[in-house]
Order: sequence, then C-alpha cells, then structure tokens
Amino acid sequence: MPAFFTQFPESPLQPSENISYIDIHLARTLQRLNGDKNPLLFLATALVSSQTRAGHICLDLNLLEEQNFLNEKIGDQMGRLPKFTLPELLNTLRQASVAGKPGTVKPLIYDDKKRLYLKRYWDYQDKLAQFVIKRAALPMPKKGNSQQIIARLDAYFPAKTDAIDWQKMSAATAVLKQFCIIAGGPGTGKTHTVGKILAVLLEQQPRKLCRIKLAAPTGKAAVRLQQAIAGVKTNLTCDDKIKAAIPDEASTIHRLLGFIPSSPYFKHNAENPLALDVLVVDEASMIDLALMAKLVEAMPEHARLILLGDNNQLASVEAGAVLADLSGNNKTSYSPDFAQQLSVLTGQAEIQSYAENKGPAIRDSVVRLKKSYRFESAEGIGALSRAVNAGEAELALKHMHSEAFPDIQWQPLGMDKLRNELIQNAVIDTSHPEPKRILKRFEAFRILCALRDGPQGVQTINAQIEQFVKNKLQVSAEQRWYAGQPILIGQNDYQLNLFNGDVGVILADPENADELTAWFPAAEGEFRKLPPSRLPRHESSYAMTVHKSQGSEFAKVLLVLPEQDSPVLTRELIYTAITRASGFVEIRGNENVFAAAISRHIQRSSGLADALWES
Repeated sequence: MPAFFTQFPESPLQPSENISYIDIHLARTLQRLNGDKNPLLFLATALVSSQTRAGHICLDLNLLEEQNFLNEKIGDQMGRLPKFTLPELLNTLRQASVAGKPGTVKPLIYDDKKRLYLKRYWDYQDKLAQFVIKRAALPMPKKGNSQQIIARLDAYFPAKTDAIDWQKMSAATAVLKQFCIIAGGPGTGKTHTVGKILAVLLEQQPRKLCRIKLAAPTGKAAVRLQQAIAGVKTNLTCDDKIKAAIPDEASTIHRLLGFIPSSPYFKHNAENPLALDVLVVDEASMIDLALMAKLVEAMPEHARLILLGDNNQLASVEAGAVLADLSGNNKTSYSPDFAQQLSVLTGQAEIQSYAENKGPAIRDSVVRLKKSYRFESAEGIGALSRAVNAGEAELALKHMHSEAFPDIQWQPLGMDKLRNELIQNAVIDTSHPEPKRILKRFEAFRILCALRDGPQGVQTINAQIEQFVKNKLQVSAEQRWYAGQPILIGQNDYQLNLFNGDVGVILADPENADELTAWFPAAEGEFRKLPPSRLPRHESSYAMTVHKSQGSEFAKVLLVLPEQDSPVLTRELIYTAITRASGFVEIRGNENVFAAAISRHIQRSSGLADALWES
C-alpha cells in the first residue's frame, strides 16, 4: 500500500481492505469538530462511511455486537480499539456534538432503531420516503369516465382465462394512483403493459395535453425502453392521434434531470420541476438512493410516476437497494376499498381475495407480474431462475444437470477448453461489415463474469480473446482499435450521448476504408458512428461483468464463475446473469461455489423499507 495511505499514528484505525483513507479522514475530521479524540466516535464514523461506500444507506449499529462483522470490517486492528458495549456506543453518539436525531442539522444522524447515517443519506432516504408516503396516501380520483376506462382496459387486456390478469391489474393501478410500481422478472410484460397504460391515460384527456416522458438509468436501457414502446404502439387498437402522443424517445435519468458537469446537482429540482404529467422509468432496480431522491424531488405535484423493474435483480452499484425497499416483501395485498375499485375497473372479482384490513398505504401502489412469457419455450431458464430466487441451491443444480431442460447446461470449470470455446463463440465475423448485422450477431451471445479481476475475471478473459483475435487479424499488440472489436463505454459523456454500459463495435468506415469508426445503436433501429479518438473511457468487451449486463438480453449466455468463493457472489448476481438469456444458459464453475452464491442474499442496511411498510 502506498505510504500516502499508511501512517496515521494518532488514529485508532489504519487504512485496510475495508476501511479506506477517506473513511479515516472523515472520522478524524468529526473527532476534531467534536472537540475530543473519542475512539468510539471515530469507529462509528469510519464504519458508517465504509458501509455507505459498500452500498448500504446506513450502519446498523446492532451489527457491532456481532464479532464476525467486526472481524470482517476491522480485522486484526481490533486491538487498537477499547472494549465497548452497544449502550456505551449509543451513549457516545447521544453526547457527541456532531451527531443527532432526525430533524437536527448534524453530520451524523441516528434513529430510534439504532441506525446511523451520514446526514446526506438520511436526507435522501427521508425525501424519497415522504414522497412515496404522500403519493400513496392520496385519495383515489373522484372524477373520470369509469365506463370508458373499463372499456379500454377490456380492449387492451381481453379475458383469456379465469385467472387474475396481473397486467390488466397493473394498468388499472397505474390509472388510479399517482405513484405505481410494476415489478416482475424478464418477459413478464412490464414495458408491453406500460405502453397500453399510456394509451389509456391519453384517452382520458383527449382535449388536454398529457406530457409523457420515458427514462432509464443507462443509455442502453433507455434505447431498449424506447424500442419496446415503439413495438407496442404499432399494435395498439386506438386512434392514431393517441399513438402519436406516446413518446418515441427515452432518455437517461441524468439527461432528463439536466446533468451539470462536475456537480452533484441537476437543473431540474424542487424549485425547477420537470415539465411533464407522466414519467415512466424502466430498470428501476439499477437506480441508487441519491439519484432516486433527486428524481422524485423534481416531480411536479400533479404528475404520475410509474416505476418498472425486477426487484430480484442486483441492486445499484451505489448506495441503496431502492426498488427492493419500495416493493416490500413480495406479498400481494390491498386495502378493501382499493381492491373493490380494482374489481370494478377490471371485472375481476377474484382480486378482492387479496384485501386485508391492515397494512400500509404503499401496498395499493405495487403490482407484481407473475407470468414470464419469455421463458415459455425456455422452461429450464425459468425453473432455474425460480430455484435461485428461492435460495434452493440443490434444486438449482438438479435442474442444471437434468436432461429435461435443454436450454440450461452445467459444465465444470476447465479453463484450457473454455478458452478455445470462448474464442470460437466470441469472435465477430467482419466479412460483411454492416453495423446492424454485426451488432445483432454480437448480441446473440455474451460471456458474463462474476468478477472483474482474477483468472476467471473479465479482464483476463477479454485479454486472452483479444490476443487471439489480433494474432488472427495480424494486428499489432500495441494497436488500440481494430475492425470487429466490441467495445464497452465506461464513462458518461452527455455531449456525445454515450453512457456507462453502452456497447458498440469498431468497423472500417464505409466512406473511407483506411479509417476506423465506432458504431452504436440509435433510436428506431438506426446506428450512429463516431471517431474512436473521441470516445470517453472504454475497453474491449468480448466478456462483461454481470453488473454491466443489466438491462440487456442475449439469445445465449455463458456465465463463468470463479474457482474460489467470494462475497460478491450472491443469488441476485446468479439470477441476474441467468435471466439475461432468452434461449440458452451455460454455467461454468465449481458446484460448491455455485451453491454458496445461491445461499448468500444481498442485505443492504436501510431504513427505507421500514418507513414505507411498517403499519
């Protein structure tokens, strides 16, 4: 470790794998502001900073009574701290001038449930919770042509069976509520349903402009959302004017809010709200707490917010598991009045069996789509994803080895054989250098890795494949770009409309064969080209991490697991990787590592779920 990070002789803790320089710097600063060198205040501050960097909204102080947690976070530096009890630590926070209860202006905030926050993250959580609580508690609209809504819902969602049509139920919910979450796995029809919802909303206001915006957390997800909505529009049985009013373009949330370079703030906020009446946000599981709080802050008072996402997927890279907290515990229940209203609008009296007298207001705003149409023909992927979600490792492995499911396959990890197969599948044929054909070929198969580093990590696999490709093409090892090279953008560039996670391909320029250009998908099936020298930070991408694959769909997926277990491996990661595939999944790895990953569930410390779901 560089000397810059190592020497803090007067500090109770030194930088380590889990405690960073910034954590220690913050702890020392608050010690100084507090006027003493209290080691318990130092510990609490360093840990809450560390936990926030690790994706938690807060530090659950109850964890400090668990020796395993302390050993993981502090390790062999425990001897540098005094023996303490949780009551002693809580008393230290109560007496500290830099810590206070919610409502105070202090750098540290602690609540009644023994959770400690950095003030900024408490504010984000509180802002989002108050928005949701207010919107969820709003009374159902008294006005509106109920018979027209019923007729349109019946037209868009004709009865097929006696079972509850959850897509129709989500449409009715979105019409009735100003805040709505439509949760469901891949292929459950979230974007298909929301296209119909927008048509119903527009049909209720034929004389009034209903300004609709579509957004997603990444550029890739935004393109997929606008493609999905465009596909739905063509099949809607409504007036052409209604179809025309449904937007053709989706943007990233950052672009929607008005990104300000080198600033954590946006142009649109509470003082300058967004000019819209309905906002649809896809892939909400990828949105971190800070961004979601800033998004709801910019929502006009009257506007509807519809969130789409899969709460079983990986949470955001930054702090928070917002969609999971908003969605609750996956139990479906409604207030009796709302269940009655849904029954009237949908004609499905069975929904009243979900009515319960007691419960939080937010439950009426959450609909869970249950049937995956994507996996009707890929039954193995569906069965495997359900087993992984349930934490049933033994059943998941049984499915992987079963001949009954030809769309899933397990292979032990053998890197020599694996490398040859990866190279054969990953190399792109550039003999017909049309961007559309090549990118479509590239989207047919993807190597996903759990880790970035190590023998089975993205960097190693990409380097090995790229070495083979360059040798085959007789390209110099030092040459940065070459025809047929897939690239992954790693940094947002709002001027170029390129975003972290966007995928493109380097090809010869059709207008000048001596020049290379980078091609990226654009709206309505079109493509745009840019000089490689203008691109923001990027890398070759024959393989990508599971995190980067979110919001994507591939015909075939090969998931490569590391030889050794890692805390990064969780059931959410495995589930996310599996459900990127529409037709075939192969997993290479160690069965014990696979089972350990499925048994490990992401648990991010947060007070958001309690604020929304505790009756």
